[in-house]
Amino acid sequence: MSKIKLSESPSYSGNLTVNVTSSVGFIPVRDAAITISHTGEPNSVIETLTTNSSGQTQTVSLPAPNLSYSANPDSTQQPYSEYDITVTAPGYEPVSVSGTEILPDVNAIQPIMMTPLEEAPETAGESESEHVVIPDHTLYGDYPPKIPEAEIKPTEESGEIVLSRVVIPEYVIVHDGPPQDSGAKNYYVRYTDYIKNVVSSEIYATWSENTIYANALAIMSFTLNRVYTEWYRNQGYNFTITSSTAYDQKWIYGRNIYENISRIVDTIFANYLSRPGVKQPIFTSYCDGNRTTCNGLSQWGSKYLGDQGYTPIEIIRYYYGNDMYINTSQYISGVPSSWPGYDLSIGASGQKVLQLQQQLNRISQNYPAIPKITEDGIYGSGTAEAVRTFQRVFGLSATGITDYPTWYKISEIYVGVSRISEPG
Repeated sequence: MSKIKLSESPSYSGNLTVNVTSSVGFIPVRDAAITISHTGEPNSVIETLTTNSSGQTQTVSLPAPNLSYSANPDSTQQPYSEYDITVTAPGYEPVSVSGTEILPDVNAIQPIMMTPLEEAPETAGESESEHVVIPDHTLYGDYPPKIPEAEIKPTEESGEIVLSRVVIPEYVIVHDGPPQDSGAKNYYVRYTDYIKNVVSSEIYATWSENTIYANALAIMSFTLNRVYTEWYRNQGYNFTITSSTAYDQKWIYGRNIYENISRIVDTIFANYLSRPGVKQPIFTSYCDGNRTTCNGLSQWGSKYLGDQGYTPIEIIRYYYGNDMYINTSQYISGVPSSWPGYDLSIGASGQKVLQLQQQLNRISQNYPAIPKITEDGIYGSGTAEAVRTFQRVFGLSATGITDYPTWYKISEIYVGVSRISEPG
């Protein structure tokens, strides 16, 4: 149950949008009925919403705690309010989420994945609702500290490294528990979705953009070291990374993310941290810096540095040394065509524009709010409007210009809608 007194800080609020998609294919669920209530008080319905043709609700404002609670590591007050969300839609299994975390002054996005009734396992009668429970945030709850590891993994042993270059994976396989727990489930998670989830679970979205950027870099480099070294597969496991804070970093099935974190990750998702002469992404240890300390980034310390105007790389070098730098992988799995190397806008033409138009038209079959456009390889006002609508639907800055994050987000969604089903 939420520990927030409802009358405690009425002047603070956060925003929430609910995004509902089918678990089979990349199909938005329109006309889903959604109710929002205070966690632990199911009869205290405070909002009822309906999804549009893109599977999204309108953005609603909800009471949240005082902003100072997420700015001070010594505060004993829970810095977010918690809400329960129930979702029903014709032809789908019901879904409920308990504990969606609303922070003040930021926009939360709650993804909901609904299973079509014909795909649901047969039961002895009525359908069973999926119930997602979001546990405490890592900076507020009680989680085991990270077991120390070397930041550079040995590469001499035969079979230790199977990748010859740093590749941004399309998916990671997350083992939802300690590595030795054979009963824990494995989840296929899109790489960018995984990073957004971990950043939202590990730090507060109310922190400065520079601090979020620096923490996202550390989280991505940590993850890509696991990918590059095949760390768990070389130990005989069939997953990429775990959700245990003792071994890896916190990923929470079904949790909400935050719009500002999502935007930052979409912009820098191909980045990681490097040292001169070291091919592998650096295994960037980090800890909260308050209850636990480590030879790496302090989350609360990075918050203070960001408040003082430190840039992301300055924050990184403060903790990891001046020889740490930001690298970018040119190899991104699961995309039909690589970034052209420059923004596409009105007046552009050629094969890359044609590919963009074809992908947008395919996406619009699932997301009809995106207007159909002529596939002529010319970036005119119609293409710009389709891009602008796409950006609005998927949480990007609605400029109508296809920049780096927009290109790869279009590629990601195109691949999603083009597949018959996701891996499982």
